[in-house]
Amino acid sequence: MKEYDMIVIGTGSSMNFISPIAETHVKIKIAIIDKDEPGGICLTRGCIPSKILLYPAELVREIGRAAEFGIGVELKSIDFKKVMERMRGKISKDIDAIRRGLSSSPNIDYYRDFAEFVEPYTIKVGTETITAKMIFLCTGSKPKIPPVKGLAEAGYHTSDTVLKMNELPESIAIMGGGFIAAEYAHFFSAMGSKVTIIGRNPRFLPDEEPETSELARRGMSKYMDIITNHEIIEVQAAGRKKKIIAQQRGSEKNIELVADEILVAAGRASNTDILHPEKGGIKTDGQGWIVVNEYFETSKPNIWAFGDADGKYLFKHVANYESRVVFSNAFLGKKVKADYHAVPYAIFSYPEIAGVGLKEKEAIEKYGEKNVLIGFSMYQDTAKGEAMEVKHCFVKVIVEVNTNRILGAHIIGPHASVLIQEVVNLMYTPEQSFSPILNGMHIHPSLSEVVEKAFISLIPPAHYRHILEEHIF
Repeated sequence: MKEYDMIVIGTGSSMNFISPIAETHVKIKIAIIDKDEPGGICLTRGCIPSKILLYPAELVREIGRAAEFGIGVELKSIDFKKVMERMRGKISKDIDAIRRGLSSSPNIDYYRDFAEFVEPYTIKVGTETITAKMIFLCTGSKPKIPPVKGLAEAGYHTSDTVLKMNELPESIAIMGGGFIAAEYAHFFSAMGSKVTIIGRNPRFLPDEEPETSELARRGMSKYMDIITNHEIIEVQAAGRKKKIIAQQRGSEKNIELVADEILVAAGRASNTDILHPEKGGIKTDGQGWIVVNEYFETSKPNIWAFGDADGKYLFKHVANYESRVVFSNAFLGKKVKADYHAVPYAIFSYPEIAGVGLKEKEAIEKYGEKNVLIGFSMYQDTAKGEAMEVKHCFVKVIVEVNTNRILGAHIIGPHASVLIQEVVNLMYTPEQSFSPILNGMHIHPSLSEVVEKAFISLIPPAHYRHILEEHIF
């Protein structure tokens, strides 16, 4: 049995602190294990490759709007294979660089194999058994596959396998109505596929504010079919195609459709069925996610878990944040608690969506309706938004009465992921106040003015509902 100073399972955000430790502590011996290509989910099959694909999709949509501005443009063709090869080429350079770094470090043994606990602090990797008194579980997650009759036999894609495509399917059905479904629906529809989204929730993007969800549904329905409140109950092979049978939830009404391919985008699941943490005395919850405390300590001393492994917030930027907290707790002796009061996110759909903090309903439940104000501004009410012919898109902010403290913000429209950052940064100041937005100068005319205008127009939630009836519902 080989003994190490530490074992690290996963090569994503764990590398934020493991690589510097390996470089500065030449006598330390580290085992790094990853069954997949090095770099973690984000680089190898998640946010980075998908965003490389989504930029061409955004260009296609913008070219399609050129006539609105008096510009005659003809989109002659899309080289789908080139789009895919460009993505794979870009990520492969980074993957190769990480692999070289791991393989060449004198104090790192890099194992590309499955890791499995056999007893506390002892792991089987390939044909070897290794041990360490300090272990970091950065095991990521995997696509969740619902138990649908005939799905496996008919064949399907996930966000992992779709990156290997070279031929554009004429039609594709997407199972799920969340982040991944929205982004890949945007991509494939822009590339030229006939896309159908089938979601089990009554609303498309159900985790968003209702008005954001509705506006996203309307906007994206111009380019695809979006079916909500339906559960796929069976898939059948139909020659080279796939027949999908979905049932309306709460009734026995079925619909049928045929597509060339199916993309399962039903969320993410834990990887612990491979790791078997229970053999190492490490507790998991009912869904298999590793249970950690606010310091990311597991039920076993000196074993930490973070990133997707703990199942809290499955975003790369959250994993990066958590890696900093773990580094402080494990190596610096400074006990730092995780703080999730302002976790931002973006959905790179068309239109783009971004959010941070509480939603309106959550804020009212937590603070009471009398202690909450809502700010709202339409893109089209700014000079830049008018110039861009952006209709219906908006910024919504939620603040606490009297303190000016920002509780949340939600944006749908062009560059939402950029605009939200002004709000996110203020939510990490001691006061968490929006006052700097009002006191600072916003370039005129720029899209950032829509954020400023939202904070200027604060009203009680009851009044805001009248605005929604006028503009959205």
